[in-house]
Amino acid sequence: MLDFQLHMPTRIVFGRGEVEKVGAEAARIAGKVLLVTGRTATRKTGVLQRVLDSLAMAGVEVVVFDRIEPNPRTHTVDEGGRIAREENCGLVIGLGGGSAMDAAKAIAAVAISGIPSHEYISGNQTGRWMELLPVNEALPIMTVPTLAATGSEANSGGVLTHEPTKEKGGVGGPALYPRVAIIDPELTFTVAPDYTADGAVDMFTHLYESYLTGAEDAHVQDHISEGLMRAAVEWGPVAYKEPENYEARAALMWASTVALIGIPNGGRGGAFPVHAMEHTLSAWFDISHGRGLAILAPAYFRIVAADRPHRIARLGRHVFGVQEADDRVAAEKTIKAMIDWFKSMDVYLKLSGVGIDRESLAPMAADAVRVGGRGAGFIAATRNLEVQDVLKIYEESF
Repeated sequence: MLDFQLHMPTRIVFGRGEVEKVGAEAARIAGKVLLVTGRTATRKTGVLQRVLDSLAMAGVEVVVFDRIEPNPRTHTVDEGGRIAREENCGLVIGLGGGSAMDAAKAIAAVAISGIPSHEYISGNQTGRWMELLPVNEALPIMTVPTLAATGSEANSGGVLTHEPTKEKGGVGGPALYPRVAIIDPELTFTVAPDYTADGAVDMFTHLYESYLTGAEDAHVQDHISEGLMRAAVEWGPVAYKEPENYEARAALMWASTVALIGIPNGGRGGAFPVHAMEHTLSAWFDISHGRGLAILAPAYFRIVAADRPHRIARLGRHVFGVQEADDRVAAEKTIKAMIDWFKSMDVYLKLSGVGIDRESLAPMAADAVRVGGRGAGFIAATRNLEVQDVLKIYEESF
């Protein structure tokens, strides 16, 4: 096991009806808040009004910023930061899925610094991110997730898209940990089946990437990751088919949170190459992040199966119930089992099926390595993935 440090400052309030505590929790931090959310979903489902009512009951003044798009854009974040600064908001609340929570974190940073959010994106062309990251100063943040997927509710990272350069990358730092996360699984009852499936794939990917690329002697971490992956595999299809199954929704919500708060990776390390490759896809074509991850997974697993077949085999045995003694055979059966799981939630697709053209594959591969590799010239994985390797994965996924 590698040496490690673990910092988890976010206080988590989890359970049925806990959304009603947003006001009381916010009042402990500030008298005026910027409420960051998407353009339609939270208003349509009534969740936004419930949060506004809770804040009003606690005497908290609210400025609503309901302009966040999927794959949040830097120009939207910059506008939110300006409003938070000019309105003297003392807290930023991210209400919604990963896009709203990621945007809220970046807005909290921009509100203090006044620096355009594009400059913070790791791996961008300007290179200024090397000076700005990690973020050490930002407004306090609260998160209220309405989707089990990104784990952004309790970690210090976020992802933004800069449309002019088609760059999508991470922003993070200790100041971006939410002070408190209100996690109410009932808020996910209204999530559409396709987003439910995409979220299950996202949390599964957060777990398998470091599991397959990290140190092999972090035994406790491996058991934790395997258990969380099993939860996603077991409960994802249930929530997909039974949207108001609280047991399924709660399991997915907690698995999503724990997957990305440092516990599975502490002492194991590892890389997130599939995320790096997918970010370019959704930056160029604005596809669902979880859907892109599902598309890339089989081709990436075949690379790992060649490099570390025993790790793929172990994942198959402990997560999908693969029964095969030979590691290479077990690895192939694991890939099939994963594809079957994707099919159970209708997320087994190809790049050509989500509107991506073949001519874009080569320039996207170059972008993925430039941004995802943060200037190193490759994306770290079980081997260093250079442009030709990423292109091969894209081509096999087409």
